[in-house]
Amino acid sequence: MNDKVVFSQLSSKFIDENEDTPPQAQQVIYYGLAIGHHLGVIDCLQAVLNCPWQEYLLWIATLEEGSEAQRKMTGIARYGEIVIDSSHVVMLANAFSVALKKQTEQQQSWSQQLLHMLADIHQESAIYLMVRRARG
Repeated sequence: MNDKVVFSQLSSKFIDENEDTPPQAQQVIYYGLAIGHHLGVIDCLQAVLNCPWQEYLLWIATLEEGSEAQRKMTGIARYGEIVIDSSHVVMLANAFSVALKKQTEQQQSWSQQLLHMLADIHQESAIYLMVRRARG
């Protein structure tokens, strides 16, 4: 089994400007954006971190047993994907920082990459991560 976990980060957003869309409908899209609704907005995600499924499980096992962070990261096993947004930054950053001491060199590398992504989210709250299990 070659399953892996893929962390994808929001890299850009764009408005679906279908040429067949009447101008009145385009105005609804722009109005929706102005009031905070994402009608007609497409998020572009870019894969930024991959790790084999079994290695991922060992990595998140280094987090404090039963912690909120470990529950969040094991959500991939239950749901196939999780979203990490600004509401998770502090909790996950603290948990992965503490876990660094007991991680292998590879796990530390993944943790450092994740910590950098969390810092990006902290700086720009519109950024988020989509973390998915890719079967293959």
